[in-house]
Amino acid sequence: MQIRSVGIDLGKTTFHLVALGDNGKVLLKKTFTQKQLIAFTANMQTCLIGMEACSGSHFLGRAFTGTRS
Repeated sequence: MQIRSVGIDLGKTTFHLVALGDNGKVLLKKTFTQKQLIAFTANMQTCLIGMEACSGSHFLGRAFTGTRS
């Protein structure tokens, strides 16, 4: 299973993730809490992650890349 891109629907308490493969086929659909989502993505190979633009996305973007501020 080679995940190439991930789409994340951000919520207040739950986050829905859909992972796509090389051919655009859905490989995975899961619902996470914020801590679970950060742990799950920390163990993934490098891929494109798409999410909506909001204050929560800025926090998660920093968490996914390992940067602080």
